[in-house]
Amino acid sequence: MSTASSVSASELDQLLIARHGASAVQRFKSATVGLAGAGGLGSVIAAALARLGIGTLIVADFDRVEAVNLGRQQYFIDQIGLPKVEALRANLQRIHPGVRIIAQPLRVSAANLLELFGTVDILVEAFDDPVAKADLTSTWLAACPQRPLVGASGMAGCGPANQIVTRRPFGHFYLCGDGHSAVETCGSLYASRVGIAAHHQAQAVVRLLLGLDPVEDCSP
Repeated sequence: MSTASSVSASELDQLLIARHGASAVQRFKSATVGLAGAGGLGSVIAAALARLGIGTLIVADFDRVEAVNLGRQQYFIDQIGLPKVEALRANLQRIHPGVRIIAQPLRVSAANLLELFGTVDILVEAFDDPVAKADLTSTWLAACPQRPLVGASGMAGCGPANQIVTRRPFGHFYLCGDGHSAVETCGSLYASRVGIAAHHQAQAVVRLLLGLDPVEDCSP
């Protein structure tokens, strides 16, 4: 049995290859994915992608870990007070030390979006604030219409899990959620439902990297 100190990044990659195949793992390792936000969506998405050995994750968030975040975000009690991006980097390196994490403790805006994420293959929007979501979406789609953007909308309340879906409104823009459930109308955010939306986003990234359509079933 392997111990914590005996498993290297290359050994983890070999285990991934045994499970997913060399071609898929190489696609993951060659990818650079941007995450705008490291909260209930972003921290979950980051963990899912790190477990697949994504080559580089660029994560930007200005916030610090608070006790209230522990209800749905991938942080721990002893990380309260730390910048989210630094705490997340530490957690992701414990999952797969071979994943390169570029942590940007900054507020993402239209002014710095391309500076932060101009090199990514896919950008994931993982904000809570609807205005910030809209600003990022419009800026990215105008500047980089051929590079995929994976966003989220509608995950508040305790609605059925199967209401969360992945859609493509147009072009290379993918949107995960039920499209309507807001905190103002549906109540609080549950870790379970937010996590479903986050994993929809992560799966959209995975399918894009594999050359598959995130919405349509391309299987024979």
